[in-house]
Amino acid sequence: MSKVLELREKRAKAWEGAKAFLDSKRGKDGLLSAEDTSTYEKMEEEVVNLGKEIDRLEWQQAIDFELSKPINQPITSKPTGTGEHKTGRATDEYKDAFWKSMRNKSNFDVQNALKVGTDSEGGYLAPDEFERTLIEALEEENIFRSLAKVITTSSGDRKIPVVASKGTASWVDEEGLIPESDDSFGQVSIGAYKLATMIKISEELLNDSVFNLQAYIAKEFARRIGAKEEEAFFVGDGTGKPTGIFNATGGAELGITASSATAVSVDEIMDLFYSLRSPYRKNAVFVMNDATVKLIRKLKDGNGQYLWQPSIQAGQPDTILNRPVKTSAYVPTVATGAKTIAFGDFGYYWVADRQGRSFQRLNELYAATGQVGFKATQRVDGKLILTEAIKVLQQKG
Repeated sequence: MSKVLELREKRAKAWEGAKAFLDSKRGKDGLLSAEDTSTYEKMEEEVVNLGKEIDRLEWQQAIDFELSKPINQPITSKPTGTGEHKTGRATDEYKDAFWKSMRNKSNFDVQNALKVGTDSEGGYLAPDEFERTLIEALEEENIFRSLAKVITTSSGDRKIPVVASKGTASWVDEEGLIPESDDSFGQVSIGAYKLATMIKISEELLNDSVFNLQAYIAKEFARRIGAKEEEAFFVGDGTGKPTGIFNATGGAELGITASSATAVSVDEIMDLFYSLRSPYRKNAVFVMNDATVKLIRKLKDGNGQYLWQPSIQAGQPDTILNRPVKTSAYVPTVATGAKTIAFGDFGYYWVADRQGRSFQRLNELYAATGQVGFKATQRVDGKLILTEAIKVLQQKG
């Protein structure tokens, strides 16, 4: 039996034990004593920690599998050519020049090659291969990108046509006049907002050929940019940043307002579920904060079944009402008037990457401390194209 499967079974048993304890200790008023609450929270914490360990092991297995792939393939037939011809930032010449420039090993050939990728701010656009590495890393850091529709734009605003209202059919008498009923169209404009960060590396590390500069920049850029992106995609106000799904203007539609400022009931989760039209429910997911999940774990439906169900199969998420549950630290926690749960098809939230992420080496800025700076910038926007595709639950104001 694999370690992951063993931990999944252990997690399922721990959750069953926690539920049994909760059922046995509830008083007539449905509440737990302070001592029993403390015991239950420790049992629930074990369930959470097992889930995190499962995620870590699955991620390690994914990395091991990727690294175990052969780095080349034997030639079993006569070569017929040099393969696909690469141009611009995809060329090996540009990639080699880019990283030599980052390490300050430039020569005239390098400068000529880098002209292909010079941007308007004096930096250099990352080579195509490196840019794909960054996108993959951003997906690891940012759960929103795995749910949303990601597009790439070149310049200017991207105009997205949207059907505002649809025509209808009518019953008419024989030879009667057929009334006109046209669809009406609108459009949503997606631009690009600038997101930037500064990375500092000591001269000793930079000059050490063993130091993997490419991996470090990709990881650090992903961590910083991914966190800021995800925050904006959830709660951004659209001013100098993307518009988040929890924003009052341009965000998701209100599905239900809870009767309490500090709690959520089963009926309210059900109301949120059915406030979303059925065509969107087939691909819908719940998104909330970990603290909100903790509240929902104690809720039961009319058949005495807990709403939250842990995953017992690899690759399958935890569920509420048989729909996947995702968590993010940037979703607001339960508080007066806060929007705390989103439920819907996040494929209708579009993330627009402006093609090309720019890097610039800063030799003099940190010279006094023996460091070299790297300025990294990205331009991105995000908007919910159809507001009815996602519904949110708001606490009582």
